[in-house]
Amino acid sequence: MIETIVLDIGETITRDDRYWALWADWLDIPRHTLSALVGAVVARGQDNAEALRLARPGIDVAAEYDAREAAGRGEFLDDSDLYDDVRPALSALRKLGMRVIIAGNQTSRAADLLRGLDLPVDLVVTSGEWNVAKPQPEFFQRVLDMAHAAPRATLYVGDHPANDLFPAKAAGLRAAHIRRGPWGHLWADDADVVTASDWRIDTLNQLTEIVEG
Repeated sequence: MIETIVLDIGETITRDDRYWALWADWLDIPRHTLSALVGAVVARGQDNAEALRLARPGIDVAAEYDAREAAGRGEFLDDSDLYDDVRPALSALRKLGMRVIIAGNQTSRAADLLRGLDLPVDLVVTSGEWNVAKPQPEFFQRVLDMAHAAPRATLYVGDHPANDLFPAKAAGLRAAHIRRGPWGHLWADDADVVTASDWRIDTLNQLTEIVEG
């Protein structure tokens, strides 16, 4: 029986469109160019930050992030960045008595922005706050510490096999792979993903069926 549901952030609850568009504008390259580079690193199974290094060889991503923030062109999120199913799905899960947590590889700034959206969740935490990131086992141990439930009663939902699905399963959690965003679509029918997934979903609304069924 599932007691706690933990959701990834990028391309699980938020669209990454604005994130990459802002980076493209900052680097003064066409948005389509950076989008295509993101697709290329996804296909290679590389970290998405590699797209920035391809666009600007030698870039210090952390330094450029700080420069963007200082220039008033940093991270931003509002309701338009959420997928349409997020609020209704999270509300439905809370009504079913689920503990609902958002935990993903994002900055501390992203955590503050998400909290500002007043989502119907119990907790929002990010790797930037924990100083440990997926797919490290320590990240999922922190998830379990926050879950207040046994590993088999905790469901992690995410789009990225290497960052979400496989390490969550290795930590003993249940896992749902969502076909959403470039990683979710590209790897949805991969044999290892199919085998590892407890559930494969196309929308967060399906989580209520999982809890009830």
